[in-house]
Amino acid sequence: MDVDYVADDSSRVVHLPPPASQCSPLFGPGVTTAAPGSQQGLHLIVSDIEAAHAELVDRGIDMSEIFHDAGGVFHRGTEEGRVSGLAPERASYGSFATFTDPDGNGWALQEVTTRLPGR
Repeated sequence: MDVDYVADDSSRVVHLPPPASQCSPLFGPGVTTAAPGSQQGLHLIVSDIEAAHAELVDRGIDMSEIFHDAGGVFHRGTEEGRVSGLAPERASYGSFATFTDPDGNGWALQEVTTRLPGR
């Protein structure tokens, strides 16, 4: 955790950067005017989706199964087109698993093992 700052009874800021990551997601009440649970399609990129999925399940998170999209790399915001299991040939950017946080926000794990050129 980078930051856990409580300004007052209605405002708290928590930064939780993944290990060795340049990003630092910010969470907390009073950070945004968006209603709890209104954020959908938030992505967390992982290098091993099977290990990340297993770890979250072990921690009590209600996860979807690992899936890929029938039409290619990107999944839809619904369950339409989901195919059970890892992406064919375990293609980078192609395997997903989803869960909902306690506020109702929707998250997707996406496995990226090789970044596209220029990224």
